[in-house]
This record gives sequence, C-alpha cells and structure tokens, in this order.
Amino acid sequence: MSGGSGTRLWPVSRSQFPKQFCELFEESLQLKTLRRLQPLNSPWTLTTSSLRVLTERTLKEAELPLDQVIYEPFGCNTAPAIALTCLVFSKKNMSDEVIGIFPADHLVQDGESFRQAVRLAEACAQKDQVVTLGIQPDYPATGYGYIETKSDEFERTAEHKALWAERFCEKPDLKTAEQFLKAGRFYWNAGMFVFKVQVMIDHFKKHLPQMWASIELIKEDLSNVAEVYKTLEKISIDYGIMERLEKLVCIPVDIGWSDVGSWEEIAKVDESKVDSIEIESSNNYICSKLEGEKVYSFVGVEDLLVVDTADALMIARKGQSQEVKKVVEELKSLGKTQSGEHVFTYRPWGKYEILRDTDQFKSKVITVDPGERLSYQSHEQREEHWVVVAGDGELTLNDEVKKVSRGDYIFIPLQAKHRIACTGNEKLIFVEVQIGDYFGEDDITRYQDDYQR
Repeated sequence: MSGGSGTRLWPVSRSQFPKQFCELFEESLQLKTLRRLQPLNSPWTLTTSSLRVLTERTLKEAELPLDQVIYEPFGCNTAPAIALTCLVFSKKNMSDEVIGIFPADHLVQDGESFRQAVRLAEACAQKDQVVTLGIQPDYPATGYGYIETKSDEFERTAEHKALWAERFCEKPDLKTAEQFLKAGRFYWNAGMFVFKVQVMIDHFKKHLPQMWASIELIKEDLSNVAEVYKTLEKISIDYGIMERLEKLVCIPVDIGWSDVGSWEEIAKVDESKVDSIEIESSNNYICSKLEGEKVYSFVGVEDLLVVDTADALMIARKGQSQEVKKVVEELKSLGKTQSGEHVFTYRPWGKYEILRDTDQFKSKVITVDPGERLSYQSHEQREEHWVVVAGDGELTLNDEVKKVSRGDYIFIPLQAKHRIACTGNEKLIFVEVQIGDYFGEDDITRYQDDYQR
C-alpha cells in the first residue's frame, strides 16, 4: 500500500514526492519494500493515480510488471483500499488466494525474519484466519496503537509463534504504554495483515456492508472507480474491520521495524552520518539532500534536527519535529510551492530539475532515460536553448531528425515542433534555458506522446 501526503518528513518528503519514494536510506522505502517481498511472490502495488509516474519508475527499477498495480482515484483511507484490492482479486477468480497487506513506507532491517513470519501468517490464513504482524516494543511508545495477545498459541514454527489476539488498543498515554511494555503481551500495530481474499470479503459484508455494496458496483476495468469512491466512507481497516473481529491471530516479530514517521525516527536508524564540526555541541542530526560538499557546523547547541534540500531548510529540536506539519500549512497559506513540490519533477521519460526561475528566464537540467523520449510538442510563449552535456540522442525539430551528443547546442524557436529521445545506453542529459514571456508547464501543445498525456 503506497499512499500518504508526505508532510511529516518535510522538506524531503512532499505531497508530489511522498516519503515512500524518498531515498532516505540509499534507495527508496518503496523499492526496499518490493525487494523484501519479491522472494515470497511477485508483489502488487496499491496506490493513487497521482503517483503513477513515480510508481512505474520504481517498478521498473525492481524489474516488476507494470500491470500489477491497482490505482485508486484518490486516497480514501485503508478500508476502501483493501476492499478495492479484494474486489480486483475476486474478479480475477483469485478469491481463495492468501494475500498480505504491507505499507510501502516502513523500514524493516531483518528481511529474512520478516519473510519467515509472513510464511507462518500464510499458513494461518489458509485456515481462514485473519493474521496481523505485531512489532515487539522496545520502549513505551505513545504514537502507535497496540495489539493485546492471549497466551494461547494458534500455530508456531521454529522461528515464530502465532497467538490469539485479545483486542486492538488505541494509542496510549505514557503511563498506559509503560504498563503495556511491562505486561509483555502487547505489540505495536504496524498495519501488516495477511488473509484469504474471500475471508476478508465476508468480513466486509458483515461489518461494512454499505461500503462493500458500493465497491461491488465497480466495473472490472475500474472505469467507474472514481464515481464509486466519491460515495465511500473514509475509514481505516483497523476501525472498520479488525477491531470488530471475534477472532484474530497475531504473530509477534522483532524485525528491526520502524515506521520512520518522524525525523526523530530517521535519526535513530540512519547510519549515513553527514560530517559536521561541533563546538560545545552534541546529539545533533543532519540530513542533507544537496550535491557537493557543504560544510555544516554547530556551536553551543544540542539535540537539533537539520534537514537541508535545494529549496528548503528545516531546523527543529528533537521531540518537536511533528510540528513540521504546521510549517507545511503555513507555506500553503502563503502560496509557496515548497509546501508540496520539489525543484525536481519526475516524468514518464525521466526527470527535470529547475536551476533558476526568474522573470527573464528559466533554466533546467533535463534527464531522459535510455529508450525514452519527450512528447512531440511546441510552445507559444517561449523559445528554448539546449546544450547536451551527456549521452546520445535523436532530435526532431519541425519534422527534421538528426543525431545529437555531448557538446551539441540546439535552438528551439518559438512555436517550433520538437522532441528529443535518448538513443544510447546511458542517460541523455541537457541543460535548457527558456526565454520568453511565460514559463509555465501548461504552455505545451502536444502532437504525439508515447505516454498518452
């Protein structure tokens, strides 16, 4: 499940480039999740239509098929998302299949132990049980829900045991969390569930009948999914189904899990420390997404979180980074693009990064992936100047085609039809300078596009 608005880890995570796609640990969390699941089977992805480009790029990197994606028209919480997933699989005559639901934006450091637990969960689900993985708590967390278990075992392997669950518990206060930790039978709810498709459908029919009746109206090609989604209640699977089940199985796990839901959590698990000079300072953390060697220094401060990107800098004291949401809200009220956009933007053919955006000109670095090409297009209000700095390509300018490579300069006059393709094995990179009266991305007339935009 790949969703989220990306506010808690701003300025690295943003609404148009949310947390699961951020390379916080050398590669994106979504790619890590897909690779963790691949030894079990070929995973499917459930996400929203707005994240199609980022999703497909990640699937290509993981060498997974692009047709194993279910696109919601917009996020509507986890119960509708899981209901839609069950519907899709039932229409594929896979109602007796066991499936697992796993968040795309969590970190799991012990992949093998995770997979062992999932295999046990599958065995339990084959017996028509709904199974959840419960995280072994190591401190009295107040930011997670808990699952209370009984001592009765449902099944076990050499590595893990499956226990009957007693109940779901809301996020507790500190005193209650301390009691949970001491009791030893409470586990964090990480939102990981395993079940038979038909078993979950039956639970929807019993506990959320109106939602399931609406979901069943969705056509096999999902052509009316947006219309149906507008009618659905926005409710989590925990509230809608899990808390109402008479029987539930929990498998406690200790797998190096983190929801990496705050900069404090990132600081705990991030081993790629950024070098800094500290004078009478201690316990400070830096996350830098800048290229080149920038010098960081601290003087007389402690317990700071510093997050640095090309267009935004966030400094917070540890323990208060949840307030970053208020920063995003303030930026939105001021009309600042940094509230949701980065200076870089991914496209189906590659990406571009804005270097300067002024009243006189706009400059970008544009990267085209091997085998991909831009749409055949023109602009009414700007001319463009390109300098190729890496790779080999093919330029089409007013229907004339020629090869281009590093060092070539191309002038794109106002209203000229043009496109460029990467024909080599390496990425084609060029610098673009726009000159004109208007530089918005909507000043594009497309004549042909490989991606049907």
